[in-house]
Amino acid sequence: MDFDVLQKSDKYLYRLLSEKEYQKKLTTSELHHMLGAKMAELEEKYDRKGATVLAAAYRAGLPVYCPSPGDSTIGLNMAARELYYDEPFTIDITGDVNETAAIVYDAHLKGENGIFILGGGSPKNFLLQTVPQLDEIMEIPIGGHDYFMQITDARPDTGGLSGATPSEAVSWGKINPDMLSDAVVSYTDVSIALPIITSYVISKCEKRKHKRLFDKREQLVEQLRKEYKERGLPA
Repeated sequence: MDFDVLQKSDKYLYRLLSEKEYQKKLTTSELHHMLGAKMAELEEKYDRKGATVLAAAYRAGLPVYCPSPGDSTIGLNMAARELYYDEPFTIDITGDVNETAAIVYDAHLKGENGIFILGGGSPKNFLLQTVPQLDEIMEIPIGGHDYFMQITDARPDTGGLSGATPSEAVSWGKINPDMLSDAVVSYTDVSIALPIITSYVISKCEKRKHKRLFDKREQLVEQLRKEYKERGLPA
């Protein structure tokens, strides 16, 4: 796209973030859901349904998290607006951590859970740290994620893999050691592997009802809070 498209996007985002509904403490899941609602409106208006990820997530009730919101054009526009108007935006980082931990805890209660990672970096650890949060910090043992699949072109020896391999993740309790032999890392480009996997799933699997985890966030966090308090303050 041309540079002027980026400029127009930034100006639109700046105006959007100036609306009253954004002037409160927000988790990144709430922020992206609100932005997704706006994107869905634009898709309908211009007959471009399916053009944006956030709109698709909004329609499916899928929570979208960002572990480093300042490292984005959204964060840059938030910062600029705060500086000019002296009205602070508050991103609820601890809310993000508790929501993701609550989702994993609920999955554990219902059976097995798994992680599917595209790439690496901060988002990878943000997913995997849900288990140490539960096991080590809150002392609610769940024993690690049962399934692990990652598509990446990074290598551990250069430091680019960030979080290294499944066998390293076991040492932090992030992966169930009994399931390590079933963990998969595919060293290839995501743009090659994901379309193949997606095509396979669509052709082989029946459609399932959306879990709509965004709509259940408060319920899941409350479930986790109740369990945490019943166990008493960790030693």
